[in-house]
Order: sequence, then structure tokens, then C-alpha cells
Amino acid sequence: YHWWWRAFLTSASSALYMLLYAVFYFFTQTEIDLVVSMVLYFGYTLIMALGFFVLTGAVGFFGCFWFVRKIYAQVK
Repeated sequence: YHWWWRAFLTSASSALYMLLYAVFYFFTQTEIDLVVSMVLYFGYTLIMALGFFVLTGAVGFFGCFWFVRKIYAQVK
């Protein structure tokens, strides 16, 4: 059970890349000047990054869980 969080966080770290790219995109490509628009952009970006974090983390965890169960079932 010590590997569970590592499996989750390793695959979920791609959400950090997505979030950093969204910030980079905001400062290089958009021309948003209003504070309300900035709050909306970063609010929705954060919600999408958190959703992506949970989704990819769950996929990574269940993939590793399935693999470990399959390997140890063969050893038994």
C-alpha cells in the first residue's frame, strides 16, 4: 500500500503541466485586461486542472493496482 499515493501523484502530475501552460498562454497570447475576465479565466483553468488531476491520477492508480494484483496473483 506504500505505492498508492506515488502511483496517483506521478500520473496526476500532468495536470501541473497543463496549468503551467495555461498561465504561459494567458501571458503570451491573450489580451485580457479586465480583472473579472482574469478571475474567470484562472478560475475555470483551475477547475479544469483539478478535474484533469483527479482523472489522470485515478487512471494511473487503477492501472498500477491492476498490474500489481495481476503480478502477485501469478506468484501465488
